[in-house]
Amino acid sequence: MSSLLKKIMAFGPAFFAIGYTIGTGSVTSMIVAGSTYGMDLLWVLFLSCLFSGALIYAYGNYAIVTGETALYSFKKHIKFGRPIAILIIVGVTFGQWNSLMGILGISSNIIFEMLALYAPSLKPYKYELVLGIAVSVISIMYAIMLIGKYSLFEKILVMFVSCMGLSFVFSLFIVHPMPAEVVAGFVPSIPQVEGGKMMVAAFVGTTMAAATFLSRPLFIQGKGWGLANLKQQKKDAFVAAFLVFAISASVMAVAQGALFHEGKKITHVLDMVNALEPIAGKTALTVFFFGTLAAGLSSVFPCLLIAPLLIADYRSGKLDTNSKQFRIITGIACIVALIIPVFGFNPIKGQILSQVFNVFVLPLVVAGILIMINKRELMKGYTPGKLLNTVLGLALLFAIIISVNGVIAIAEQI
Repeated sequence: MSSLLKKIMAFGPAFFAIGYTIGTGSVTSMIVAGSTYGMDLLWVLFLSCLFSGALIYAYGNYAIVTGETALYSFKKHIKFGRPIAILIIVGVTFGQWNSLMGILGISSNIIFEMLALYAPSLKPYKYELVLGIAVSVISIMYAIMLIGKYSLFEKILVMFVSCMGLSFVFSLFIVHPMPAEVVAGFVPSIPQVEGGKMMVAAFVGTTMAAATFLSRPLFIQGKGWGLANLKQQKKDAFVAAFLVFAISASVMAVAQGALFHEGKKITHVLDMVNALEPIAGKTALTVFFFGTLAAGLSSVFPCLLIAPLLIADYRSGKLDTNSKQFRIITGIACIVALIIPVFGFNPIKGQILSQVFNVFVLPLVVAGILIMINKRELMKGYTPGKLLNTVLGLALLFAIIISVNGVIAIAEQI
């Protein structure tokens, strides 16, 4: 067991990438997509994870070779890099704080639904209990943040991500789609129904999360990796992309197998209980909910970290988790997180919309690293080959297309 834990901890930055990428927003998007469109959007998930893996690898290699972080490098080495970096900070923070509201709202609702599943007498007190749970969860998370140690954040994320992955894979064995439907999901198509374009944009917003790539250099810095760890960094990037695809596809497949053919759609957290319990049973449903809860809690840390992380990156390329600035900004993020639980909004709709907003700064983030890693004076013989440049070029084209698709989707909603 000790040897296994050491091997798992060797992939520390990968778990931060998974934490940023798979939260309740991602799980919600996968459940809504699986229950509404079946496996039709599996190709979008695959491409997003493929490009994400390449971007995680590229940002990691740049950090190891140059010793510099993302936004600090944009500001320093790219023309108009300063306004581009500021725009990225505003855009990513807005998207992640929006996600944080939904994450806390859904996680609190899930804890309540799990309690109500076994104690139905609690249902009349839903608002009070959900709010109390939300305040308790975010207070505990903030207290842990104040400790300010990378190694502690990493261990907690490993625990949450492991629970999440095991829960969803277990659920897949109980409720699963037909193999032919999975294969058909790799054929590119956009559902020509209301909300189809929005869902595609949300998929990319949650699996190609700009925050994942921008934070990579700082987490590698926290891990203490150098040139001797280039191979390990490559393996870490692959593991992150593979696990994001495997876990997300499992969630989509469970929703497709349980809900799609029944014609049941998800609009509230409670719908998941009503739809899954008759098929999966109370125990299996609890396991699935536990995985969703772990997904939410694994994203709270990265979302709370994002604003101080990006600001520190822009200013100096160093993150001080013990500074007054760090504590104030994360404190503000905690207050923002309580908006949905306090006002009782539907967290699922908010999560999908926040994932759509995440795609708008993505082309800048992809273009930025594509420029940086091809600067020979910076990369010192470690410039990328044709394969990586081609994949990143396709990722940029994909990001632009999805961003335009996101604009059209939001315009259709207005």
